[in-house]
Amino acid sequence: MSEFSWPARVYWEDTDGGGIVYYANYLRFLERSRTEWLRSLGFLQREMAREPGVLFAVVSLSVDYRRPARLDDELIITCEPRADGAVCMRFAQRILRAAETEPLVSAEVRVACVDARTLRPTKLPDPLRAALK
Repeated sequence: MSEFSWPARVYWEDTDGGGIVYYANYLRFLERSRTEWLRSLGFLQREMAREPGVLFAVVSLSVDYRRPARLDDELIITCEPRADGAVCMRFAQRILRAAETEPLVSAEVRVACVDARTLRPTKLPDPLRAALK
């Protein structure tokens, strides 16, 4: 599957007192990019929770913080998904300042598909698995 890109802007609430993005808030940008990737394929998480009854849970995360994003920066958040077995997906993700090529943040995120009722691991839905190819 090819890389997906989603634009965002840094707002005051994303930053610390110095106008620099607080480290944990980068995770929000990464999460939103993965959600928008799903949405771009026609998968809405609220609907997926009802039918086929699945949720997604981050099971591992590795983040490299390279340079800071600052208040009012325009960002591009990317995700490159791939299947990782029957239950999991892996996302190579980057956060870049718009019009730059060097990432501010690089991350590897592993997400498991879980049953919405039991929270036990379950297979990725077939339509989603097909979209990962």
